[in-house]
Amino acid sequence: MSRRKLLVPEARQAMDQLKAKVAGVSDPKEAKFEAAREQGIPLDKGYNGKLTSEQAGKIGGRMGGNMVKELVRMAQENLSKK
Repeated sequence: MSRRKLLVPEARQAMDQLKAKVAGVSDPKEAKFEAAREQGIPLDKGYNGKLTSEQAGKIGGRMGGNMVKELVRMAQENLSKK
């Protein structure tokens, strides 16, 4: 399974932890599979060439949208502490 290249490679672990937090799972590697299950998308470990573009977009879109919401919430929380 390919992974996106991060602009700051050292951020990989923190990004994986954020994905897990947003997905509500303890294991960062399970985050996208949990998001897929919630959407009823048959995502498997390994090759997923059978997925339609619509199905694949739901996985990334939902996860990405929730990550942005969580980042905004975290930023607001940090600003309120200052």
